[in-house]
Amino acid sequence: MKRNHYIFLGMALVALPSLAQVQPQSKDTTMNRTVVVEQEYNPIILDASKVNVLPKVEEPVVNKKEVEYAISSTPASNIPVGTMQAYTGKEVQPTSKPGYVRAGYGNYGNLDLLGNYLFHLSSRDKLNVNFSMDGMNGTLDMPYGDARKWDAHYYRTRAAIDYLHQFGKIDLSVAGHFGLSNFNYEPYGFSFKKQKFTSGDLHFGVKSTDETMPLQFNAETNLMLYDRQHNQFFGGVNETQIRTKAIVSGNISDEQQISIAFKMNNLIYNNKRDFYNEEIKSIFKSRTVVDLNPYYELNNDDWRLHLGANVDFSFGNGKSFRVSPDVTIQYVFSDSYVVYANATGGRQLNDLRRLETYNPYSDPSNEVRDTYEQLNATSGFKASPVTGLWFNLFAGYQNLKDDLYQIENSWIGGTGGNFIDLRQTSTNNIYAGLSASYTYKDLFTLSGEGIYRHWKASDAYTDNVSSPNYNPALWMKPETELNFKAEIHPIPALWLNIGYQYIWRAERYYGFSKTFFPAVSDLNIGATYHLFKGVSVYAKADNLLNKKFQRYLLYPTEGINFLGGLSFRF
Repeated sequence: MKRNHYIFLGMALVALPSLAQVQPQSKDTTMNRTVVVEQEYNPIILDASKVNVLPKVEEPVVNKKEVEYAISSTPASNIPVGTMQAYTGKEVQPTSKPGYVRAGYGNYGNLDLLGNYLFHLSSRDKLNVNFSMDGMNGTLDMPYGDARKWDAHYYRTRAAIDYLHQFGKIDLSVAGHFGLSNFNYEPYGFSFKKQKFTSGDLHFGVKSTDETMPLQFNAETNLMLYDRQHNQFFGGVNETQIRTKAIVSGNISDEQQISIAFKMNNLIYNNKRDFYNEEIKSIFKSRTVVDLNPYYELNNDDWRLHLGANVDFSFGNGKSFRVSPDVTIQYVFSDSYVVYANATGGRQLNDLRRLETYNPYSDPSNEVRDTYEQLNATSGFKASPVTGLWFNLFAGYQNLKDDLYQIENSWIGGTGGNFIDLRQTSTNNIYAGLSASYTYKDLFTLSGEGIYRHWKASDAYTDNVSSPNYNPALWMKPETELNFKAEIHPIPALWLNIGYQYIWRAERYYGFSKTFFPAVSDLNIGATYHLFKGVSVYAKADNLLNKKFQRYLLYPTEGINFLGGLSFRF
């Protein structure tokens, strides 16, 4: 009954803004930009090990001079990271054509399909339709001298419909999304071998657009469904989630604002096989979590202050009450020099969607609790001494409660098999890094980043096979990470790029086989060429050094691989 009260409360919060007065609007002041996919490469294959490591630090607002800043690499949001990603989207002006299609194929069965069309139904109504499919199907060598081959495949399909209607003072958004992931486990895995994740969600949202109103608001509710076909031998698990979010802001003056953000997640889990229902519910706990974030902001030419707190409640999973800071202090001087300090934190909801992103091959056998970032404090100095050049020097400390990590486990007897289990512990790390970028006109851009982290976790582990102590919680954590990227635009129709990523793990010793985890060393190149109006050809090659490394524990990645195809705008 309590859970139902929380659900009804969330629905009521979303419904409140719809009572606001709706008036006609003479001129479209929102949605003045159209998001379509443009030819732009991203040569860096992002690493899922960055999840829970170093979230982005919010960028400063510099009003005196146009300066671009960046702080850290974006954590992986697309999985699996071992499959090829062609290139990312780019926001362009509404003169671009509304339709886009691209198709590519490569060795290892690498597949890249994308279609998108934006319908302008009227001056106030827009409908966007999107479909994508990517993945691989090829033979990979197992690590650590295993002579067997793995006929691996991983295909991911996504479809989405997003609708927007603009009233006089309010935007109404309605959307539906579908996702399907099909893949198989490595040869030592479970007898069922194949796995399938199916997801879908419905979204309803309202947002104020009239800046003359005393209060601005943005509210939404989402019904989110997720089905995991197998979870060990317990059968599948279904997750039903109702996610409600709202934020209300009011200006004290032109430079000051007070806001309060609210988020509530109601999660319910069920098992397809009733006789394993208790086992599944002992791993995935039905629960309600509420996150509140009140804050004060000051923004002027020299200072940016964001003073707030994250107040988090949980009912049915782990500690029921936690508090973490939400503070940003930035000072701009001499036009383009910034000194900053941040202290953030908050809940990281370990629902089935996040577990797929963290490691799709994992099959947890113990209770999965939400991770909580108790503190992520960063201080640094950013500067743009000359046009086109910037750098960022930073250092910080991060503390995580119930941090996820991957470990090998096995079922004994019957049709058992090895699998990647998930465990949780408290971790912390001290980090320092430097990032820099230089852009010369429209001809080339060079960027690089180096980060070092010193990790600590729970007590080290010793097994009966090996004598050295080692800590599985740090197996996939990055200790030293280097990233380099060069983008070259020699002629108007041609874009070239080259990238390199290096990751040295915090714990390298694998006691079960008395071996060491190899470092990630990935060299990649790409090119895009406009053949004629609306038609381009693209190509990309990864792991050109043909290194053997793992982005997921004990799962190999592709050797030298490439992908090429065509894209069309219409």
